[in-house]
Amino acid sequence: MNAPAPTIGVLALQGGVVEHERMLRGIGADVLLVRRPEQLAVLDGIVLPGGESSTIDRLLRMFGIAEPLAARIRSGLPTLGTCAGLILLADEVLDPAPGQQTLKVLDITVRRNAFGPQVDSLETTVATDDGPVTAAFIRAPEVVAVGAGVQVIGRHLGRVVAVRSGAVTGISFHPELTGDTTLHRQLIASARRWRVANTADTAEITAVSANAAG
Repeated sequence: MNAPAPTIGVLALQGGVVEHERMLRGIGADVLLVRRPEQLAVLDGIVLPGGESSTIDRLLRMFGIAEPLAARIRSGLPTLGTCAGLILLADEVLDPAPGQQTLKVLDITVRRNAFGPQVDSLETTVATDDGPVTAAFIRAPEVVAVGAGVQVIGRHLGRVVAVRSGAVTGISFHPELTGDTTLHRQLIASARRWRVANTADTAEITAVSANAAG
């Protein structure tokens, strides 16, 4: 019997939600559009989409999602952050909007709009550790510093545009706009492993509790 599809959340407060939802459904995931903190408990993975990073940050805090989301990611929840999502994951933003905060779950420093304004948008192929990815760069951020536990997995024009730490992947670009499923498939594979590991842990705890009660 095939294992059930993993449940992948797409943070749905602002930005490019629909494109991620369609792509994930097309490659076999169940998708939950996340707008409330209690929805985080049922996820096997999550996508933080592109958009306006300062707006998404403000809405995360307004709806009480920021702290529980950061806690879930720190606990090992497989995560893919694209463009603004990368900024949200970062420990530090060099040029934040007034009052802008981040989740501080990925030990990197980023610079917003590092590849220029929207008129400078481009589509290109980025070589990543997961394989070549056809990527759209739209007002893309750049990773300017990485911590010891962060792996650089992709560069464009010599600049860091894709990083990974554990189950968290952050990218500067938009594969969901080009139809390239490479990184979304990697997220689903990671989510399947996460669910198996957590199901096994839950079963072990239940068995220990039952033995203790007996």
